[in-house]
Amino acid sequence: MLTKYKYRVHSEALSYSNNKNMLMITRRNLLSSLVAAAGASTLPAGSVFAGQNTGQNLTGSSETSSKNRRIPWRNWSGSQTCFPQARKAPGTLGELQDIIASAKGCVRPVGSGHSFTSLVPTEDTILSVSRMSGVVSHDASNNTAVIQAGTRLGDIGGPLAEVGQAMINMPDIDEQTLAGALGTATHGTGAGIGCLPTFVEGIQLVTATGDVLECDRYQNADIFNAARVNLGALGVVTQVKLQNMPKYRLKREISWHSIEDILENAEALADANRNYEFYYIPFSGMGFHDIQNITEDPAAKSEKLDQNDGAETLKDLRDWLSWSPKLRQLILSTYMKTIDKEVTVANSWQNYASERNVRFNEMEYHLPRENGIQAFKEIRAVVEKNFSEVFFPFEVRFIQSDDIWMSPFYQRETMSIAVHRFFEEDYKPLFKAVEPIMKKYNGRPHWGKINTLTADQLQPHYQHWNAFKSIRQQLDPTGKFLNPYLKTLFNVA
Repeated sequence: MLTKYKYRVHSEALSYSNNKNMLMITRRNLLSSLVAAAGASTLPAGSVFAGQNTGQNLTGSSETSSKNRRIPWRNWSGSQTCFPQARKAPGTLGELQDIIASAKGCVRPVGSGHSFTSLVPTEDTILSVSRMSGVVSHDASNNTAVIQAGTRLGDIGGPLAEVGQAMINMPDIDEQTLAGALGTATHGTGAGIGCLPTFVEGIQLVTATGDVLECDRYQNADIFNAARVNLGALGVVTQVKLQNMPKYRLKREISWHSIEDILENAEALADANRNYEFYYIPFSGMGFHDIQNITEDPAAKSEKLDQNDGAETLKDLRDWLSWSPKLRQLILSTYMKTIDKEVTVANSWQNYASERNVRFNEMEYHLPRENGIQAFKEIRAVVEKNFSEVFFPFEVRFIQSDDIWMSPFYQRETMSIAVHRFFEEDYKPLFKAVEPIMKKYNGRPHWGKINTLTADQLQPHYQHWNAFKSIRQQLDPTGKFLNPYLKTLFNVA
């Protein structure tokens, strides 16, 4: 968001050079100047930066000597850790079948580690299909393509474009694997567009016995209904048939506004544009609309704000000004009003997903759309009253309803709200304060994002909960794909 966005400042002090010299400074330097001008360089006595790492081990218990002899697995943020006895990465379907059929104990498939819940950790076998990647085939007559499940989302757009296709929608992180994104109902934004699993027309998976199973709307239809959002609990997905569309370009427009203006117009903008979401910067009173629409315009871009550098800048401001939220808001809002509208025209896959190099932990709930704005207001009030250390933006997206058994968007139009905490800092107090608001407004948690809901709390949200459990039991009667978290979730001893 906020970045080293260079601009020129004319300096009268350099008039000896015939006023031709221009001083290049960064927006980060502008923020530093604003802080200095406000007298913020003199911190209250004894103050500590809000995000200072105290050295506390947030992951909990000490590691045993036997575990120390194993190579640890950690998710992207470091919030999930385990010490598996075996790590497997088959390169072919046959190798995968042999591994699963012969494995003892639990086998958990892993993608890129971008889930924050305990879906992966096991002391037995972690299995990656990252070597099984790429586009297998395509059908130009109906814009479908068969893609191997270990393919990174960021690696799908280019090969599809070569055959004239593009994904209908994409999320905003490019590192996720196709299987992982589908298994957790990952989504982009668009009031008229569903989550990624709604694009799935067929699935190939390997069951607990090592057998290959094909399913679609007509063949093994119940398994297909369960497998489109599967939590890795039915087997290991190996190939996916995706419904795509002819390749297209998107015009992306990002503009900064007061949060009051954003909330007043968000619903209308969501309905009027193909892809719409908004972000709010805590303790700034400001945020931005992010709008994308299909265009025939040629590729072009204005100067862009880098999100990764922006997060670091927001952290700096938090550290400098955590002792004075009012001054922090004044400086941030003053700064953000200087940011010009950003316009980018590019291929769809280039505009959607991006790298996220600044790590965080995340809670995201999917709420009935009619409840979303009020829930957002209450979350903002709680955070800005009690958590001055928070600097990561809130993200609000819109998703169309679907008919997928374990989809959190099942039969309701949705507004999703995500809050984040820097990965080195304890997320628990923040999420503990925010989650009751999400629950109050009938939210369903993202399967891959931190939440505390139990099986008894989740089941009422899912009409086909027991049907999914029945399919799981049918495909994996011994629980080979169940780690402790999933055993608790599905009440398996």
